[in-house]
Amino acid sequence: MKRPKLKRASKRVSCSKRYKIQKKVRDHNRKLKKEAKKKGVSKRVKKDPGVPSSAPFKEEVLREAEQRRLQIEEVKEKKKQAKKEERAQKRKKEKDTASKETEPKAKKARQEVVVKQSETPSAPDKNARPYLCSELNKVIDASDVVIEVLDARDPLGYRCPQLEEAVLQREGNKKLLLVLSKIDLVPQENVERWIQCLQQEFPVVAFKASTQIKDKTVQARKSRFVASNEVLDRSRAAACFGNSCLTELLSRFAVNKQNEASLKVGVVGFPNVGKSSLINSLKGILACNAGVKRGITKSMQEVHILKNVKLIDSPGVLASPVNPPASMALRSLQVEEGQESKLEAVRTLLKQCDHSQIMLQYNVPDFRNSLEFLTLFAKKRGYLQKGGVPNTEQAATAFLADWTGAKVSYHCKAPENPSLPAYMSDAVVAEMQNGWDLNNLKTANEETLKGVKFPSQASSIGFLSKGPTAGLLSVVDSSEEKPAAAEMEAEQSNEAVPGAEEANKSEAPDKPQKAPLKKQPGHVQFQSVPIDISLSTATTDDAYDFNTHFK
Repeated sequence: MKRPKLKRASKRVSCSKRYKIQKKVRDHNRKLKKEAKKKGVSKRVKKDPGVPSSAPFKEEVLREAEQRRLQIEEVKEKKKQAKKEERAQKRKKEKDTASKETEPKAKKARQEVVVKQSETPSAPDKNARPYLCSELNKVIDASDVVIEVLDARDPLGYRCPQLEEAVLQREGNKKLLLVLSKIDLVPQENVERWIQCLQQEFPVVAFKASTQIKDKTVQARKSRFVASNEVLDRSRAAACFGNSCLTELLSRFAVNKQNEASLKVGVVGFPNVGKSSLINSLKGILACNAGVKRGITKSMQEVHILKNVKLIDSPGVLASPVNPPASMALRSLQVEEGQESKLEAVRTLLKQCDHSQIMLQYNVPDFRNSLEFLTLFAKKRGYLQKGGVPNTEQAATAFLADWTGAKVSYHCKAPENPSLPAYMSDAVVAEMQNGWDLNNLKTANEETLKGVKFPSQASSIGFLSKGPTAGLLSVVDSSEEKPAAAEMEAEQSNEAVPGAEEANKSEAPDKPQKAPLKKQPGHVQFQSVPIDISLSTATTDDAYDFNTHFK
């Protein structure tokens, strides 16, 4: 009964009615239990006893079972995603057909006009390779000085011979300047050796960009904060080294040029090498978008840093498919464009590094292949899916972000006796170094190296450089196919890296079998995974030899 002055009726019931309901529920549940007991149905699921401890090769069996489970999960996830996409497309088609039927004739006529207009040439696709190549060529043509940004972890690998040759052959007597970025991720001795090696060809500036510039108002807010409290952010990420050296070098060159127009400086290099971060550090505000993801910059952008100096940001140089897999994993956009899987890129990088150094860097136990490493890495970072399944895709993304971003410390040895490339000569070297204050540059680089906090040699991962990376400056070059020589080079490179042979041996389970099993109806078949017994028995002293009694 609804009580007066209340909007809703009360849900309270009498005690006798409530007790009667509870009794009926208990009787109903008791009846269901009796019927289930008669039928032999039990709700309890039998627990998996697992592999006994006395079983031989217990670890190998568990590894094999884990790999099978992960493969089955991946197949299920792919099927689930495909069904989702199929349902979405089906719903979209049904919605389009329904909307077309209900639309008035005047609206249909307007849509036909829009379709005809869309057939005419529109704005270019900024993700297309021809557009990126044309923007890069525009930056080179418009620049008086071209800065090629190199990652200090692998300076030789981040050099593009086609780009340097194009700059030297362009009209206007253009100058080429090398900037070593991310020097705080490389041991100091290695940075000094690379500066000495590269200075034999072009002027070199050591640089460490700031990664704490977030918005355009940060400079004003920071100046007010420092004036009031006299406190400054001195963290490693916020600190910037080499900006005063580079600014002074460019301003002096602009004054010596004796030209009324401002000096245009193009900043070029491979994706995620630090071009936009360099411009933001020199400007002091967020003038260009920068991030861990590769290929953020799509078009050229002009930024004034001084009254007579203008910097031009450019999209990353596209890597040619003739390069080795290790170079493509670090310096190309194949993973972002979906041309290469993240697991393949991780497998390629692990082959180039020492097995023990990777274990120490990521604090993971011994692993046999890239899939097992990603599983351990996902558990370590907490990348888990529903049911506690390790998310190897997310782990691979984080691993690649560490290597392409400014996080993991790895280094390559500089050549002891470097030689000039084919497009360089002594006259070209003298011309490129003419007009720069090299003595002042050397002093400024020494001051920069004194201020940076470098990692130790033991905490940095040794990496084998594959040499200069070929780039694409026109669309015609992209039709080249990868020769067999590049694959041979990738195989021979493992001999020079310590621990690379063990990494290659451990990659055997990742390779697909050539003879797939024939599927029979009504039967579940499992494909056997090869197990290297020598890896498990090599560390045990009491390994039993079965050939002594069983011949």
